[in-house]
Amino acid sequence: NTIVASIINLLRMIITGNYPNLRLRRSRKHEWSRRLVQENNLSSNDLVLPIFLTDGKNKKIPIKAMPGVYRYSINSLGLILDKAIERKIPMVALFPYTKISLKNNFGTEALNENNLVCQAIKYIKKKYKNIIGIMCDVALDPYTIHGHDGILKKNKILNDETIKILTEQSLLQARMGCDVIAPSDMMDGRIKIIRKKLDEENLEEVQILSYAVKFASSFYGPFRNAIGSKSALKGNKKTYQMDFKNHNEALREVALDIKEGADMVMVKPGMPYLDIIRSVKDNFKIPVLAYQVSGEYSLIRNGINKKIIDKKAIIESLMAFKRAGANAIITYFADSIDKNLFD
Repeated sequence: NTIVASIINLLRMIITGNYPNLRLRRSRKHEWSRRLVQENNLSSNDLVLPIFLTDGKNKKIPIKAMPGVYRYSINSLGLILDKAIERKIPMVALFPYTKISLKNNFGTEALNENNLVCQAIKYIKKKYKNIIGIMCDVALDPYTIHGHDGILKKNKILNDETIKILTEQSLLQARMGCDVIAPSDMMDGRIKIIRKKLDEENLEEVQILSYAVKFASSFYGPFRNAIGSKSALKGNKKTYQMDFKNHNEALREVALDIKEGADMVMVKPGMPYLDIIRSVKDNFKIPVLAYQVSGEYSLIRNGINKKIIDKKAIIESLMAFKRAGANAIITYFADSIDKNLFD
Protein backbone atom coordinates (compact mmCIF):
# COMPACT_ATOMS: atom_id res chain seq x y z
CA ASN A 1 0.00 0.00 0.00
CA THR A 2 2.85 2.37 0.80
CA ILE A 3 4.48 1.67 -2.58
CA VAL A 4 1.19 2.20 -4.43
CA ALA A 5 0.58 5.47 -2.59
CA SER A 6 4.10 6.67 -3.47
CA ILE A 7 3.59 5.87 -7.15
CA ILE A 8 0.25 7.70 -7.16
CA ASN A 9 1.82 10.76 -5.53
CA LEU A 10 4.68 10.72 -8.05
CA LEU A 11 2.26 10.52 -10.98
CA ARG A 12 0.18 13.34 -9.49
CA MET A 13 3.30 15.53 -9.24
CA ILE A 14 4.23 14.77 -12.85
CA ILE A 15 0.72 15.53 -14.11
CA THR A 16 0.06 18.68 -12.07
CA GLY A 17 3.57 20.10 -12.15
CA ASN A 18 5.15 22.42 -9.61
CA TYR A 19 6.29 26.04 -9.39
CA PRO A 20 8.06 27.51 -11.30
CA ASN A 21 7.04 25.19 -14.15
CA LEU A 22 3.39 25.65 -13.31
CA ARG A 23 2.06 29.14 -12.64
CA LEU A 24 -1.71 29.18 -12.14
CA ARG A 25 -1.77 32.96 -12.38
CA ARG A 26 -0.98 32.68 -16.12
CA SER A 27 -4.61 31.84 -16.84
CA ARG A 28 -5.81 34.81 -14.75
CA LYS A 29 -3.80 37.46 -16.59
CA HIS A 30 -6.45 38.49 -19.14
CA GLU A 31 -10.22 38.79 -18.96
CA TRP A 32 -10.64 36.52 -22.00
CA SER A 33 -8.42 33.89 -20.40
CA ARG A 34 -10.37 33.96 -17.17
CA ARG A 35 -13.57 33.43 -19.17
CA LEU A 36 -11.96 30.59 -21.06
CA VAL A 37 -11.16 28.48 -18.00
CA GLN A 38 -13.99 29.44 -15.62
CA GLU A 39 -15.64 26.37 -14.11
CA ASN A 40 -19.12 27.74 -13.41
CA ASN A 41 -21.40 30.22 -15.09
CA LEU A 42 -24.38 32.26 -13.90
CA SER A 43 -27.08 33.84 -16.04
CA SER A 44 -30.69 34.92 -15.77
CA ASN A 45 -31.58 31.39 -16.94
CA ASP A 46 -30.58 30.19 -13.48
CA LEU A 47 -33.00 32.41 -11.54
CA VAL A 48 -36.56 32.06 -10.27
CA LEU A 49 -38.34 35.19 -9.03
CA PRO A 50 -40.73 34.91 -6.04
CA ILE A 51 -43.79 37.19 -6.23
CA PHE A 52 -46.08 38.03 -3.31
CA LEU A 53 -49.77 38.53 -4.04
CA THR A 54 -52.35 40.71 -2.29
CA ASP A 55 -56.04 41.44 -2.78
CA GLY A 56 -57.48 44.66 -4.20
CA LYS A 57 -56.56 46.63 -7.31
CA ASN A 58 -53.66 48.78 -8.45
CA LYS A 59 -51.57 47.82 -5.44
CA LYS A 60 -47.81 47.58 -5.03
CA ILE A 61 -47.21 47.38 -1.30
CA PRO A 62 -43.66 47.48 0.14
CA ILE A 63 -42.78 44.75 2.63
CA LYS A 64 -41.03 46.37 5.59
CA ALA A 65 -39.11 43.24 6.54
CA MET A 66 -37.76 42.89 2.99
CA PRO A 67 -36.69 46.25 1.49
CA GLY A 68 -37.10 46.28 -2.29
CA VAL A 69 -39.74 43.52 -2.26
CA TYR A 70 -43.46 44.18 -2.72
CA ARG A 71 -46.89 42.60 -2.65
CA TYR A 72 -48.78 43.00 -5.92
CA SER A 73 -52.49 42.97 -6.62
CA ILE A 74 -53.47 40.77 -9.55
CA ASN A 75 -54.01 43.62 -12.00
CA SER A 76 -50.60 45.06 -11.08
CA LEU A 77 -48.63 41.89 -11.81
CA GLY A 78 -47.59 43.25 -15.18
CA LEU A 79 -45.27 45.66 -13.38
CA ILE A 80 -43.09 42.83 -12.13
CA LEU A 81 -43.73 40.25 -14.87
CA ASP A 82 -42.72 42.57 -17.70
CA LYS A 83 -39.47 43.17 -15.85
CA ALA A 84 -38.89 39.45 -15.30
CA ILE A 85 -39.52 38.64 -18.96
CA GLU A 86 -37.25 41.45 -20.11
CA ARG A 87 -34.48 39.92 -17.97
CA LYS A 88 -35.24 36.47 -19.44
CA ILE A 89 -36.07 34.93 -16.06
CA PRO A 90 -37.57 31.50 -16.86
CA MET A 91 -40.05 31.17 -14.00
CA VAL A 92 -41.84 33.02 -11.20
CA ALA A 93 -43.02 31.56 -7.89
CA LEU A 94 -46.33 32.75 -6.43
CA PHE A 95 -47.02 33.30 -2.73
CA PRO A 96 -50.27 34.81 -1.38
CA TYR A 97 -50.91 37.24 1.47
CA THR A 98 -54.29 35.97 2.63
CA LYS A 99 -56.68 38.12 4.61
CA ILE A 100 -57.24 36.93 8.19
CA SER A 101 -60.97 36.71 7.54
CA LEU A 102 -60.30 33.97 4.95
CA LYS A 103 -58.12 31.85 7.23
CA ASN A 104 -59.28 28.94 9.39
CA ASN A 105 -57.92 25.85 11.12
CA PHE A 106 -58.05 23.77 7.93
CA GLY A 107 -56.73 26.22 5.34
CA THR A 108 -59.76 25.74 3.11
CA GLU A 109 -59.06 28.97 1.20
CA ALA A 110 -56.30 26.96 -0.50
CA LEU A 111 -59.10 25.10 -2.31
CA ASN A 112 -60.97 28.21 -3.43
CA GLU A 113 -60.73 28.43 -7.23
CA ASN A 114 -60.92 32.20 -6.89
CA ASN A 115 -58.12 32.58 -4.35
CA LEU A 116 -55.17 34.87 -5.06
CA VAL A 117 -52.93 32.17 -6.49
CA CYS A 118 -55.60 30.90 -8.88
CA GLN A 119 -56.41 34.44 -9.99
CA ALA A 120 -52.72 35.10 -10.62
CA ILE A 121 -52.24 31.90 -12.63
CA LYS A 122 -55.19 32.76 -14.88
CA TYR A 123 -54.00 36.35 -15.30
CA ILE A 124 -50.45 35.31 -16.24
CA LYS A 125 -51.52 32.57 -18.64
CA LYS A 126 -54.04 34.84 -20.36
CA LYS A 127 -51.65 37.77 -20.76
CA TYR A 128 -48.31 35.99 -21.27
CA LYS A 129 -49.27 32.48 -22.47
CA ASN A 130 -46.20 30.29 -21.92
CA ILE A 131 -43.53 32.98 -22.21
CA ILE A 132 -42.71 32.50 -18.52
CA GLY A 133 -43.24 29.52 -16.24
CA ILE A 134 -45.38 29.51 -13.10
CA MET A 135 -44.41 27.71 -9.91
CA CYS A 136 -46.96 27.43 -7.12
CA ASP A 137 -46.27 26.68 -3.49
CA VAL A 138 -48.28 23.78 -2.07
CA ALA A 139 -48.70 24.21 1.68
CA LEU A 140 -51.34 25.49 4.05
CA ASP A 141 -49.44 28.07 6.10
CA PRO A 142 -50.71 31.10 4.11
CA TYR A 143 -54.27 29.92 4.76
CA THR A 144 -54.33 28.56 8.34
CA ILE A 145 -55.18 30.64 11.39
CA HIS A 146 -52.38 28.89 13.31
CA GLY A 147 -49.68 29.46 10.67
CA HIS A 148 -48.71 25.82 10.20
CA ASP A 149 -48.28 23.99 6.89
CA GLY A 150 -50.83 21.32 7.79
CA ILE A 151 -53.84 20.34 9.84
CA LEU A 152 -53.23 20.98 13.55
CA LYS A 153 -54.98 18.86 16.15
CA LYS A 154 -54.03 18.78 19.84
CA ASN A 155 -50.72 20.51 19.02
CA LYS A 156 -49.86 17.83 16.46
CA ILE A 157 -49.62 18.23 12.68
CA LEU A 158 -51.63 15.44 11.07
CA ASN A 159 -49.68 13.99 8.15
CA ASP A 160 -52.19 11.97 6.14
CA GLU A 161 -55.12 14.34 6.69
CA THR A 162 -52.93 17.21 5.49
CA ILE A 163 -51.95 15.32 2.33
CA LYS A 164 -55.60 15.06 1.28
CA ILE A 165 -55.92 18.84 1.25
CA LEU A 166 -52.51 19.33 -0.37
CA THR A 167 -53.49 16.95 -3.16
CA GLU A 168 -56.67 18.92 -3.87
CA GLN A 169 -54.68 22.15 -3.74
CA SER A 170 -52.19 20.74 -6.26
CA LEU A 171 -54.96 19.59 -8.62
CA LEU A 172 -56.64 22.98 -8.46
CA GLN A 173 -53.45 24.85 -9.26
CA ALA A 174 -52.63 22.48 -12.11
CA ARG A 175 -56.10 22.84 -13.62
CA MET A 176 -55.71 26.61 -13.52
CA GLY A 177 -52.51 26.34 -15.55
CA CYS A 178 -49.67 26.07 -13.04
CA ASP A 179 -46.56 24.60 -14.68
CA VAL A 180 -44.63 23.47 -11.60
CA ILE A 181 -46.30 22.22 -8.42
CA ALA A 182 -43.99 22.79 -5.44
CA PRO A 183 -45.02 21.03 -2.21
CA SER A 184 -43.16 22.80 0.61
CA ASP A 185 -45.01 21.23 3.54
CA MET A 186 -42.61 18.35 4.35
CA MET A 187 -45.38 15.80 4.94
CA ASP A 188 -44.29 12.19 4.42
CA GLY A 189 -45.54 10.54 1.23
CA ARG A 190 -47.21 13.53 -0.38
CA ILE A 191 -45.21 13.46 -3.64
CA LYS A 192 -46.39 9.94 -4.50
CA ILE A 193 -50.04 10.77 -3.94
CA ILE A 194 -49.92 14.13 -5.73
CA ARG A 195 -48.15 12.59 -8.73
CA LYS A 196 -50.69 9.78 -8.92
CA LYS A 197 -53.64 12.17 -8.80
CA LEU A 198 -52.16 14.51 -11.39
CA ASP A 199 -51.64 11.60 -13.77
CA GLU A 200 -55.18 10.35 -13.21
CA GLU A 201 -56.50 13.83 -14.10
CA ASN A 202 -54.52 13.86 -17.39
CA LEU A 203 -52.16 16.43 -15.90
CA GLU A 204 -49.11 14.25 -16.34
CA GLU A 205 -47.10 17.06 -17.96
CA VAL A 206 -47.26 19.21 -14.83
CA GLN A 207 -43.89 19.06 -13.09
CA ILE A 208 -43.31 18.53 -9.39
CA LEU A 209 -40.56 20.44 -7.62
CA SER A 210 -40.35 18.91 -4.18
CA TYR A 211 -39.10 20.89 -1.23
CA ALA A 212 -37.38 17.66 -0.30
CA VAL A 213 -34.85 19.25 2.04
CA LYS A 214 -36.50 22.03 4.04
CA PHE A 215 -34.87 22.75 7.36
CA ALA A 216 -36.54 24.18 10.45
CA SER A 217 -34.60 27.39 10.08
CA SER A 218 -34.35 30.80 11.70
CA PHE A 219 -33.96 32.40 8.26
CA TYR A 220 -37.69 32.36 7.35
CA GLY A 221 -38.85 35.30 9.47
CA PRO A 222 -39.20 38.00 6.78
CA PHE A 223 -41.04 35.57 4.47
CA ARG A 224 -43.57 34.73 7.16
CA ASN A 225 -44.09 38.43 7.61
CA ALA A 226 -44.60 38.80 3.84
CA ILE A 227 -47.37 36.18 3.70
CA GLY A 228 -48.88 37.18 7.05
CA SER A 229 -48.24 33.97 8.99
CA LYS A 230 -45.49 35.13 11.38
CA SER A 231 -47.68 36.51 14.15
CA ALA A 232 -50.18 33.68 13.72
CA LEU A 233 -47.68 30.84 14.09
CA LYS A 234 -48.28 28.77 17.20
CA GLY A 235 -45.18 26.92 18.40
CA ASN A 236 -42.63 25.86 15.78
CA LYS A 237 -42.34 23.54 12.78
CA LYS A 238 -39.67 21.18 14.07
CA THR A 239 -41.92 18.09 14.00
CA TYR A 240 -42.10 18.19 10.19
CA GLN A 241 -39.30 20.42 8.89
CA MET A 242 -35.79 18.95 9.11
CA ASP A 243 -33.28 19.27 11.93
CA PHE A 244 -30.46 21.49 10.64
CA LYS A 245 -27.94 19.33 12.50
CA ASN A 246 -28.55 16.46 10.06
CA HIS A 247 -26.94 15.68 6.71
CA ASN A 248 -27.68 12.04 5.86
CA GLU A 249 -31.36 12.53 6.62
CA ALA A 250 -31.49 15.06 3.78
CA LEU A 251 -30.29 12.42 1.34
CA ARG A 252 -32.96 10.01 2.58
CA GLU A 253 -35.63 12.64 2.02
CA VAL A 254 -34.42 13.27 -1.54
CA ALA A 255 -34.21 9.57 -2.34
CA LEU A 256 -37.79 9.01 -1.21
CA ASP A 257 -39.16 11.98 -3.16
CA ILE A 258 -37.37 10.93 -6.35
CA LYS A 259 -38.81 7.44 -5.99
CA GLU A 260 -42.27 8.96 -5.49
CA GLY A 261 -42.08 10.98 -8.72
CA ALA A 262 -40.38 14.33 -8.09
CA ASP A 263 -38.93 15.92 -11.24
CA MET A 264 -36.76 18.36 -9.30
CA VAL A 265 -35.83 18.85 -5.67
CA MET A 266 -35.27 21.89 -3.48
CA VAL A 267 -32.80 22.63 -0.71
CA LYS A 268 -34.02 25.38 1.61
CA PRO A 269 -32.50 27.59 2.98
CA GLY A 270 -29.61 27.98 0.58
CA MET A 271 -26.37 29.55 1.73
CA PRO A 272 -26.03 27.76 5.11
CA TYR A 273 -26.58 24.43 3.32
CA LEU A 274 -24.19 24.45 0.39
CA ASP A 275 -22.81 21.13 1.61
CA ILE A 276 -26.27 19.59 1.30
CA ILE A 277 -26.72 20.93 -2.24
CA ARG A 278 -23.41 19.38 -3.27
CA SER A 279 -24.24 16.02 -1.68
CA VAL A 280 -27.67 15.88 -3.31
CA LYS A 281 -26.23 16.72 -6.73
CA ASP A 282 -23.37 14.22 -6.44
CA ASN A 283 -25.58 11.40 -5.20
CA PHE A 284 -28.68 11.76 -7.38
CA LYS A 285 -27.84 13.71 -10.57
CA ILE A 286 -31.30 15.30 -10.46
CA PRO A 287 -32.05 18.99 -11.08
CA VAL A 288 -31.47 20.74 -7.75
CA LEU A 289 -32.84 24.17 -6.88
CA ALA A 290 -31.63 26.29 -3.99
CA TYR A 291 -33.81 28.85 -2.24
CA GLN A 292 -31.99 31.99 -1.16
CA VAL A 293 -34.60 32.63 1.51
CA SER A 294 -35.90 35.88 2.95
CA GLY A 295 -33.47 35.92 5.87
CA GLU A 296 -30.52 35.51 3.52
CA TYR A 297 -31.92 38.24 1.27
CA SER A 298 -32.35 40.63 4.18
CA LEU A 299 -28.86 39.98 5.54
CA ILE A 300 -27.28 40.78 2.18
CA ARG A 301 -29.65 43.65 1.34
CA ASN A 302 -29.34 45.36 4.71
CA GLY A 303 -25.91 44.20 5.76
CA ILE A 304 -23.94 45.65 2.87
CA ASN A 305 -25.61 49.02 2.53
CA LYS A 306 -29.20 49.90 3.39
CA LYS A 307 -29.42 52.49 0.62
CA ILE A 308 -27.21 51.06 -2.13
CA ILE A 309 -27.35 47.41 -3.17
CA ASP A 310 -23.93 45.94 -3.86
CA LYS A 311 -24.94 43.90 -6.90
CA LYS A 312 -21.52 42.31 -7.26
CA ALA A 313 -21.89 40.87 -3.77
CA ILE A 314 -25.27 39.47 -4.83
CA ILE A 315 -23.70 37.79 -7.86
CA GLU A 316 -21.00 36.33 -5.63
CA SER A 317 -23.62 34.86 -3.30
CA LEU A 318 -25.56 33.37 -6.22
CA MET A 319 -22.45 31.89 -7.79
CA ALA A 320 -21.85 29.99 -4.55
CA PHE A 321 -25.05 28.03 -5.25
CA LYS A 322 -23.95 27.21 -8.79
CA ARG A 323 -20.52 26.14 -7.56
CA ALA A 324 -22.18 23.85 -5.03
CA GLY A 325 -24.17 22.18 -7.81
CA ALA A 326 -27.51 24.00 -7.95
CA ASN A 327 -29.18 24.15 -11.36
CA ALA A 328 -31.21 27.21 -10.40
CA ILE A 329 -31.79 29.61 -7.52
CA ILE A 330 -35.00 31.09 -6.20
CA THR A 331 -34.00 34.58 -5.14
CA TYR A 332 -35.65 37.91 -4.38
CA PHE A 333 -32.72 39.56 -6.14
CA ALA A 334 -33.68 38.07 -9.52
CA ASP A 335 -35.40 41.17 -10.90
CA SER A 336 -32.77 43.63 -9.65
CA ILE A 337 -29.70 42.20 -11.37
CA ASP A 338 -28.44 43.94 -14.49
CA LYS A 339 -27.63 41.60 -17.36
CA ASN A 340 -24.06 42.85 -17.71
CA LEU A 341 -23.27 41.86 -14.12
CA PHE A 342 -23.37 38.21 -15.11
CA ASP A 343 -20.14 38.68 -17.07
